[in-house]
Amino acid sequence: MTLRPILIHPDPRLKKTCAPVDAVTPEIERLAADMLETMYGAPGVGLAAPQVGVLKRVFVMDCVKEEDTPPRPLVLINPEIVSYSDEMNTYEEGCLSIPEHYGEVTRPARVTMRWMGLDGTTHEEEFAGLWATCAQHELDHLNGKLFIDHLGVIKRQMITRKMAKLKREKARG
Repeated sequence: MTLRPILIHPDPRLKKTCAPVDAVTPEIERLAADMLETMYGAPGVGLAAPQVGVLKRVFVMDCVKEEDTPPRPLVLINPEIVSYSDEMNTYEEGCLSIPEHYGEVTRPARVTMRWMGLDGTTHEEEFAGLWATCAQHELDHLNGKLFIDHLGVIKRQMITRKMAKLKREKARG
């Protein structure tokens, strides 16, 4: 497994719609393992393939926060939401591609997702709470959308300017 560099906004790859995955190949298995390693190392609770520069419909997540609960890493390939709850939930979201910036985003409190697993079979599960928020946030990445796209224009522009400045500073070394 390899830690992969995480793209920082603004990067044009983060705004692209990702291509479906045709089959679970050794390349996809390696990508998933690297993404989990990168997510845990960041640390984060979710990571989408475009965040590591791969424009494929794959994301990983593990929203277990309790110390005494074992990790529950999930790899979702070609994920889709099959149903949403009417009940909404507001959560202060952050993103590994937008470090140290957060914003309140309102999304459905529960979602049922369907995806292909690394075993090549179809899985379906209802997610609630942080799991639901994370799944929707990561699915947005696969559609070229960032959590800041859910914020007001002024806040979004302010965060984008700060990220552009951070990238310039990093480039200068």
